[in-house]
Amino acid sequence: MLVLVAPGQGAQTPGFLTPWLDLPGVEDRLREWSAAIDLDLIHYGTQADADAIRDTAVAQPLLVASALISSRQLFATPEEFTAHVGAAAGHSVGELAAAALAGTLTDASAMTLVRHRGQAMAEAAAVTETGMAALLGGEESVVVPHLEKLGLTPANVNGAGQIVAAGTAEQIAALVADKPEGTRRVVPLKVAGAFHTHHMAPAVAALESAVGELTATDPHTRYVSNRDGRIVTTGDELVRRLVGQVANPVRWDLCMETFKELGVTALIEAAPGGTLVGLAKRALPGVKTLALKTPDDLDAARTLIAEHSSPVADPSAEEGARA
Repeated sequence: MLVLVAPGQGAQTPGFLTPWLDLPGVEDRLREWSAAIDLDLIHYGTQADADAIRDTAVAQPLLVASALISSRQLFATPEEFTAHVGAAAGHSVGELAAAALAGTLTDASAMTLVRHRGQAMAEAAAVTETGMAALLGGEESVVVPHLEKLGLTPANVNGAGQIVAAGTAEQIAALVADKPEGTRRVVPLKVAGAFHTHHMAPAVAALESAVGELTATDPHTRYVSNRDGRIVTTGDELVRRLVGQVANPVRWDLCMETFKELGVTALIEAAPGGTLVGLAKRALPGVKTLALKTPDDLDAARTLIAEHSSPVADPSAEEGARA
């Protein structure tokens, strides 16, 4: 059973879109999306430096665009996607790309929504000096209470021994000085704010307004939600979760548990892949993994698809399930 996943913020690197522009139709599609959302995706994906693409309002549309561009090289139509992919998911902003690939959003509406999301989260982050830090190692039962004692939120529970904390700059500094027992390292992340916490409440309100006229259809493929690892089968519920998730923790650990319960045998991470494959290698032993970093990885991905395809005839039969 094949799972396709889309990465979240922080996966972008300077110039990462450059090799994809050599593929037929990619530059035209990126120019079309750039005009629609008033953001030069080609410039930021090929020429901008690390500081420029770290900007939340820039990074999020770039990541969704790259996930869609790379995935569409493998599955050109919804029928192809459904015929080969057993489940789709995305980490944080990657959820919007997964929602488009699973058929709830169009590519164009996903790009419009992610533009609103990135701008709203950037504005919310500017209100208070906040940040995030990755904790490497340590038991969740020890780490989470320690974070709560410091007033921090476990914003990303990624599994495989990784939790990302979020809060004010002072709270992050206190965590660095006083890490939980068993944690090897605390690594402050170069992000603009405390994403997936109450600090993002203003962004939720902005997104609720943005999705008011959005047309959402039911997904044609299992969609696994960040909120709780559950399979969501209606378009309206999926969109509600996309909005609320901005201010709630990402439970990628539960998503991977669902993949396991579904019988995953292979996992492909859309461009710019790598982070989620790394987590899968530790949490899903025996599962074949592949990260789409450049077009050079497409042939290997096609081979993996041919070997591990497992379509789902009726995702609605599993509504609300973790398995």
